[in-house]
Amino acid sequence: VQLVESGGGSVEAGGSLRLACVVSGYAYGGNCLGWFRQRPGKEREGVAAIAHDGTTNYTDSVKGRFTISKDNARNTLYLRMNSLKPEDTAMYYCAERQGGCTWSWLAFDYWGQGTQVTVS
Repeated sequence: VQLVESGGGSVEAGGSLRLACVVSGYAYGGNCLGWFRQRPGKEREGVAAIAHDGTTNYTDSVKGRFTISKDNARNTLYLRMNSLKPEDTAMYYCAERQGGCTWSWLAFDYWGQGTQVTVS
Protein backbone atom coordinates (compact mmCIF):
# COMPACT_ATOMS: atom_id res chain seq x y z
CA VAL A 1 0.00 0.00 0.00
CA GLN A 2 1.32 3.41 -0.94
CA LEU A 3 -0.04 6.82 -0.07
CA VAL A 4 1.28 9.98 -1.65
CA GLU A 5 0.16 13.41 -0.44
CA SER A 6 0.27 16.68 -2.30
CA GLY A 7 -1.19 20.16 -2.07
CA GLY A 8 0.57 21.63 0.94
CA GLY A 9 2.05 25.10 0.91
CA SER A 10 2.19 28.48 2.58
CA VAL A 11 -0.91 30.67 2.87
CA GLU A 12 -2.05 33.66 4.84
CA ALA A 13 -4.55 33.31 7.63
CA GLY A 14 -8.05 33.03 6.23
CA GLY A 15 -6.84 31.33 3.09
CA SER A 16 -7.60 27.87 1.72
CA LEU A 17 -5.73 24.80 0.58
CA ARG A 18 -6.77 21.41 -0.73
CA LEU A 19 -4.66 18.40 0.11
CA ALA A 20 -4.80 15.25 -1.97
CA CYS A 21 -3.65 11.72 -1.20
CA VAL A 22 -3.43 9.07 -3.90
CA VAL A 23 -3.81 5.57 -2.47
CA SER A 24 -2.57 2.56 -4.38
CA GLY A 25 -1.95 -1.11 -3.83
CA TYR A 26 -4.61 -1.87 -1.25
CA ALA A 27 -7.58 -4.18 -1.29
CA TYR A 28 -10.41 -1.73 -1.22
CA GLY A 29 -13.15 -2.52 1.20
CA GLY A 30 -13.89 -2.00 4.85
CA ASN A 31 -11.20 0.56 5.32
CA CYS A 32 -10.89 3.94 6.99
CA LEU A 33 -8.95 6.82 5.46
CA GLY A 34 -7.79 9.67 7.63
CA TRP A 35 -5.86 12.90 7.76
CA PHE A 36 -3.53 13.53 10.67
CA ARG A 37 -1.22 16.40 11.48
CA GLN A 38 1.80 16.95 13.63
CA ARG A 39 2.68 20.42 14.85
CA PRO A 40 6.18 21.25 16.08
CA GLY A 41 6.70 19.79 19.54
CA LYS A 42 3.26 18.19 19.55
CA GLU A 43 1.98 14.65 19.25
CA ARG A 44 0.41 13.53 16.00
CA GLU A 45 -3.34 14.17 16.08
CA GLY A 46 -6.31 13.12 14.02
CA VAL A 47 -7.92 15.84 11.94
CA ALA A 48 -10.57 14.12 9.84
CA ALA A 49 -11.55 10.61 8.84
CA ILE A 50 -13.86 8.97 6.36
CA ALA A 51 -15.15 5.44 6.67
CA HIS A 52 -15.85 2.95 3.92
CA ASP A 53 -19.54 3.91 3.92
CA GLY A 54 -18.69 7.60 3.60
CA THR A 55 -19.31 8.57 7.21
CA THR A 56 -17.05 11.46 8.18
CA ASN A 57 -15.67 12.70 11.48
CA TYR A 58 -13.69 15.78 12.39
CA THR A 59 -11.76 16.95 15.38
CA ASP A 60 -13.47 19.88 17.07
CA SER A 61 -10.89 22.47 16.09
CA VAL A 62 -11.53 22.02 12.36
CA LYS A 63 -15.28 21.44 12.27
CA GLY A 64 -16.96 23.80 9.85
CA ARG A 65 -13.64 24.69 8.19
CA PHE A 66 -12.25 21.41 6.84
CA THR A 67 -13.97 18.87 4.60
CA ILE A 68 -12.74 15.34 3.97
CA SER A 69 -13.85 13.51 0.85
CA LYS A 70 -12.76 10.70 -1.41
CA ASP A 71 -13.01 9.90 -5.08
CA ASN A 72 -13.18 6.13 -5.35
CA ALA A 73 -12.70 6.14 -9.11
CA ARG A 74 -9.41 8.01 -8.70
CA ASN A 75 -8.37 6.28 -5.45
CA THR A 76 -7.82 9.73 -4.03
CA LEU A 77 -8.54 11.19 -0.62
CA TYR A 78 -8.95 14.95 -0.21
CA LEU A 79 -8.91 17.47 2.59
CA ARG A 80 -10.33 20.85 1.77
CA MET A 81 -9.16 23.41 4.33
CA ASN A 82 -10.85 26.81 4.52
CA SER A 83 -10.44 29.72 6.93
CA LEU A 84 -6.97 28.54 7.82
CA LYS A 85 -5.43 29.73 11.07
CA PRO A 86 -1.79 29.93 12.15
CA GLU A 87 -2.47 27.08 14.58
CA ASP A 88 -3.24 24.84 11.59
CA THR A 89 0.45 25.00 10.67
CA ALA A 90 1.71 21.41 10.69
CA MET A 91 2.90 18.48 8.66
CA TYR A 92 -0.20 16.76 7.33
CA TYR A 93 -0.32 13.02 6.72
CA CYS A 94 -2.89 10.73 5.15
CA ALA A 95 -3.27 7.23 6.51
CA GLU A 96 -5.27 4.08 5.94
CA ARG A 97 -6.34 1.21 8.10
CA GLN A 98 -8.50 -1.85 7.64
CA GLY A 99 -11.62 -1.67 9.76
CA GLY A 100 -13.48 1.18 11.36
CA CYS A 101 -12.22 4.65 12.00
CA THR A 102 -10.44 5.68 15.16
CA TRP A 103 -8.58 8.81 16.25
CA SER A 104 -5.62 6.75 17.42
CA TRP A 105 -2.82 7.20 14.90
CA LEU A 106 -1.24 4.02 16.23
CA ALA A 107 -4.11 2.03 14.78
CA PHE A 108 -3.38 3.10 11.21
CA ASP A 109 -1.32 0.74 9.13
CA TYR A 110 -0.16 2.78 6.17
CA TRP A 111 1.08 6.36 5.94
CA GLY A 112 2.09 8.89 3.36
CA GLN A 113 5.27 10.91 3.59
CA GLY A 114 3.50 14.10 4.66
CA THR A 115 2.95 17.52 3.17
CA GLN A 116 3.74 20.76 4.98
CA VAL A 117 1.07 23.39 5.57
CA THR A 118 2.20 26.79 6.86
CA VAL A 119 -0.28 29.52 7.77
CA SER A 120 1.02 32.98 8.60
